[in-house]
Amino acid sequence: MGKALLLSTWLVGTVLLASCSMTLPVRGNVMNSSETFTGTATGYMDGGGNLTLVTSNGATCTGNFVYVSRRDGDGVFTCDDGRTGPFTFVSTGTRGTGQGELGGERVIFTFGKQ
Repeated sequence: MGKALLLSTWLVGTVLLASCSMTLPVRGNVMNSSETFTGTATGYMDGGGNLTLVTSNGATCTGNFVYVSRRDGDGVFTCDDGRTGPFTFVSTGTRGTGQGELGGERVIFTFGKQ
């Protein structure tokens, strides 16, 4: 009985930890262009996360990111139109700003409740 209770407690703890995440809206634009994008970014308790964006030109972009410090992180965009590029961001936990490149063009974005 003790092993069953221990296993049950471990499973509940693992599920709760895995489900601890925060999803925030993302808005941004490609500099020197009329192209904009919107989407969501989801951060997890382990310091990683992912995002999904749709551009005003119809491209879908996804990416993964990781916090490299308590407030700063970086990642890579990959779009279904072939564009890719790195990005960095600064976060307060519930909002932040970022910048990067997408297909060689500079992008800026905000996320969270502004």
